[in-house]
Amino acid sequence: MPDRGVLHQLARVVARRRVAAGFVFGILALWLSTPTPRTLIAGVVIAMVGEAVRVWAAGHLEKGREVTSSGPYALTRHPLYLGSALIAVGVASASNSVLVASAVAAYLVVTIAAAILTEEAQLTERFGQQYPEYRDGRAATVARRFSFARAMRNREYRAMLGLVIALALLAWKTTH
Repeated sequence: MPDRGVLHQLARVVARRRVAAGFVFGILALWLSTPTPRTLIAGVVIAMVGEAVRVWAAGHLEKGREVTSSGPYALTRHPLYLGSALIAVGVASASNSVLVASAVAAYLVVTIAAAILTEEAQLTERFGQQYPEYRDGRAATVARRFSFARAMRNREYRAMLGLVIALALLAWKTTH
């Protein structure tokens, strides 16, 4: 079994490259997909729920400034990753391909685990005991209203645009 230092270093590399890998997996998914109108509709619904979770989370997040505990952060430690996972499941469902679904599942397990491991270490380093207290459910929930402007400052428009493009390409492939 490799030591923890090696695992953390590997996790940092995977976490840093997960977005680029996502584009590669996305191209592979499009190529291997055989979407039907029915799978496309089901996938769109699942993916839109995922994006709604991401927007809700990004609208509460004061990235790099605090350990956020309002909105979905009061329910789960990583709502952005939950939303991303739902988007990926939606795209996999829309693709109508067992091979794509398997690749998406593998990608999610590896990259989200690496991102969480890396992010939790960084948050503990940056915010000291505040993050472990939040992680362990001992921190008070901070009341904060959702802000769409905050979600946009957190660049959630990138995920929205990527989702629209992915679903448009799958819709195009449905008709060709």
